[in-house]
This record gives sequence, structure tokens and C-alpha cells, in this order.
Amino acid sequence: MALIKRFRNLKSEENTGYSAKTTDSAGRFYSRTTQTANVTKKGLGFFNRLSWYHTLLGMKTGKFLLLIFLGYVMINMFFAGIYYIIGIENLGGVITGSPLKNFSEVFFFSAQTFTTVGYGRIHPTGFAANAVATFEAFIGLLSFALATGLFYGRFSRPRAFVRFSHNALIAPYKDGTALMFRMAPYKNNNLSDLKADVMIAMQVDENGSMRNKFYDLTLEFDTLNSLALSWTIVHPVTEDSPLYGLSESDLKNTKLEVLVFLKAFDEVFSNTVMTRYSYVTNEIVWGAKFNMMFYPDTDKSKTILDLAKLNDYSPAELPISAMAAAN
Repeated sequence: MALIKRFRNLKSEENTGYSAKTTDSAGRFYSRTTQTANVTKKGLGFFNRLSWYHTLLGMKTGKFLLLIFLGYVMINMFFAGIYYIIGIENLGGVITGSPLKNFSEVFFFSAQTFTTVGYGRIHPTGFAANAVATFEAFIGLLSFALATGLFYGRFSRPRAFVRFSHNALIAPYKDGTALMFRMAPYKNNNLSDLKADVMIAMQVDENGSMRNKFYDLTLEFDTLNSLALSWTIVHPVTEDSPLYGLSESDLKNTKLEVLVFLKAFDEVFSNTVMTRYSYVTNEIVWGAKFNMMFYPDTDKSKTILDLAKLNDYSPAELPISAMAAAN
């Protein structure tokens, strides 16, 4: 009951973009995989809700390449079907045989026309075949122009290239405790002027109904000049923290989500980049501390940043004062 009263007295943020009623939202607020809001839109047609440009730029590389390849095959299958319906006698140089052999001949002719390769063995002879081939060549030029633009857009799109630890920790900090998580750059990009904002969303019983409450978390350091190694974000659990007074069992029984917003300047792109991350209750480890993930090399001429150790932590005893506050 004391915790509930204290939550009521803490100042919560109202301009979060999310509803305060727990019945109006479900799941975590931000998806870890897409690093976007965990929201599905309805009420309009599928194509009105979907931006193909944003979808194709944000798609995973393997999925994007597969989609491009399938689109290429399907377009050529479509035009091959048209040539087959027109009649292969309208194509000169075709080596006829079984129906499958004939279709493969017009399919490869379609691929050569679509890509404007034109080897020359097969060529259109009739008006209908020439008209279809002309239109297909036009579609091929447009398709490759669009594909080139998408490849360039994906290649040049500014991204943070930062990875976060899988878990956040309740760790010993000075004479008390702190909520900690860390991040590290995993590409050879240079990030400067970093700014981190951390918010916690908690479900709080308010007059008999559960409400979503959002609280800004004060950080030990919320800015960093340059991210060369790892950066451990530290929120000291003081009397002003919404986590103050929570025991391990309270933490496990409280539905909460730590929302992380990171903004930085990428010196290569010469542009501002952003990324988001979140931790829910079962991703917060009680009584642990991160292990070091960087060390000097053998001749002590460079510092090694071991990204495989980003998620490594060890158990740690929390101060007695922190345990007493929780009780």
C-alpha cells in the first residue's frame, strides 16, 4: 500500500503517445526486433496503411533480396505466359519440343528482353510479339531503376549501428543500487554527441483500476561526447526513483517496461541517427553487475572491444541499506 501511495505522489509524464488505460493497450510498448512502436493499424485498406518505400528500406536484407528475386521471376513468368498464349511461332529461333521445353524457351526470351540483354537467337517476328517485347523492355528499365534506388537507399540510410545488452540489471551502485544496462557500437562508424533518454512504464493500481504510468528516469550521465567503447547507462535508485522501495519479489510481480531512446550524430553520414530499445520485467536481473568487455591487446597498443561479452554479467550482493529500503 505504501508503494501505491508513493507512485501516486510521483510526477508522471502524460505526453508519451500511449494511453494511460491498461485496457486500451497490450504487449510491450516497443518491439525489440523492429525497434518501433508495437502498434498494428486498422481501419483503412491495406495499401493505404502501408508505405512500400519505408517497408522495403526497413526490411531485413535476406528478405529484401528474396522479394526482389521472386518479383523478377514472377514478372518473367507473366510475360512468358503471354508469349506462350500468342504462340511461339511468332518468335524466331525457338527450338521447339515438349510443352515444358517450349515454355522454358519463351521464359528465357522474356528474361533476356526484361534485362535488355538480347542474345539474339530468339527474336520476335509478329506484331503482337514485338508489341509485348517492347512493353516488357520498358517495364524492365523501370523495374531496374526502382531496384537500384532501393539498393542505394538501403545502403545509404543512416542507422545507429548500436547494440544493447539483452538484460538490464539491478546492481550495486555506491552505497545503494541502480538500474543499469549498456550499449556498444558494432560497426566501424563514429557516433558523437550522444543523448540518452530513459522512461519507465508501470502499471499502477489507481482507485481500483490499473493505469499505465510513465516516469522519466534520472541518469548518472545522459550525454556522451563519443561512443568508442561500451556505455553503461546508470539510473541511481534514490528516493525520487519509481523503483525505490521495490524488493525482488515486488519487481517480479510488477508489470513494467523500461523505454530507451538514443539519439546521436553520425560523422560519416553527417546526420542524426536514432534508435530505441526496451526491457520488460522478466528481462531485468536482480543483484548482478556487468563484466568488463574491453581490454588492452597483447602489445598494449590498442584497446579490444569484445562484443561477444556485451551481455555478460555476474551475480552481485546488493548493499544491506538497499535491502532494508525494499523491506
